[in-house]
Amino acid sequence: MITKEAPAAAPAPAPADPAPPRRPKKRPAWDEVPRWQIYLPLGVYLVFTLVPFYWILLFALRPAGSASLVPWPMTFDHFEKVWNDRAFGTFFQNSVLVGVATLLMTTLVALAGGYALARFDFKVKRVFMLALLCSQFVPGALLLVPLFEIFAELQMINSLGSVIIAETVFQLPLSIILISNFIKNVPYSLEEAAWVDGCGRFRAFRVVVLPLLRPGLIAVGSFAFVHSWNHFLFALMFLNNQSKQTIPVGLNSLMSADSVDLGALAAGGIVAAVPVVIVFAFIQKWLITGFSAGAVKG
Repeated sequence: MITKEAPAAAPAPAPADPAPPRRPKKRPAWDEVPRWQIYLPLGVYLVFTLVPFYWILLFALRPAGSASLVPWPMTFDHFEKVWNDRAFGTFFQNSVLVGVATLLMTTLVALAGGYALARFDFKVKRVFMLALLCSQFVPGALLLVPLFEIFAELQMINSLGSVIIAETVFQLPLSIILISNFIKNVPYSLEEAAWVDGCGRFRAFRVVVLPLLRPGLIAVGSFAFVHSWNHFLFALMFLNNQSKQTIPVGLNSLMSADSVDLGALAAGGIVAAVPVVIVFAFIQKWLITGFSAGAVKG
C-alpha cells in the first residue's frame, strides 16, 4: 500500500533584525554653537561691568555742576583737589607701605608654615589645619577689640605697624593653606635628589623647590596686597592721625553727613583702583596658575 508523504512544513520566517540602539544626542561642538548665544551673555555682562566704571570716569573728568553724559570739556581739577588739598598723596604712600609690608610678611610666614604642613607629620597637624579653616569663618570685626587692647599695651596705636600686623594675621590662614597645597604638588623626590648631591634641607628648598613655587607665591602675595590695600576697618580703628591714614579712610573722609563731593570721590576712587588694575594686568597669568594649583590637593 502506497502512502502519501506529509507535506514538508514551511520554514519558519527569519527573525527580524533588532532595531539599532539609539545613540545619545551629540552635544554641539563649540564651533557649532551659534555665535549669538556666546556674544549676547558676554555683551550683557560687559555692559553691567563697564557702565559703573564709565560713570566714575564721567564724574571725575567733567567740570563740577555739569550734567553732560560725555566728559567734555575734560578737566583734572578733581584729581588735583584730592591729591593736594585732601592729602591723597600721603594716603597713597601709606597704602603702598602697608600693602608691600603685608605682602612680604604674609608670604614669608606662609611659606614657612606651608612647608611645615606639606613636608612634616606631627600629632596636632589635623587639629592645626582645622583651626586654620575655622578661622576663615571669623569676621574681622570680632578681632577689633582684642587687637586694639594688644596694640594699646604695646603702644602701637596710630602706627602703620599695627595695621600691617593685623592685616598679616588676617591673611595668614588662607595663605598657609594655599602654599601648603602648592608645595605638595612638588615631587618630594626632587628634594631627596638634592640631598644626595650634598645640599642641606634649606639649600635644597631654596634651589629646587622655591623656583617652582613662583605662581603660588605671586597668587598669595597679590591677594594679601589687594586685601590690605582695600581694607577699611583696621585702618579706621587703629589710625587716628591724618598723616597715618590710608586710601580707604581718605575716601570715607570725602563723604560728610550734609553733602558728598561726587567729583572728588570719583577721582579718589580712580586713584585707589588704578594701581590694583595695573598690578593684576601684569600678574594675571601667574595668579590663575597659582590659585588653581594651590586649590588642588597633591
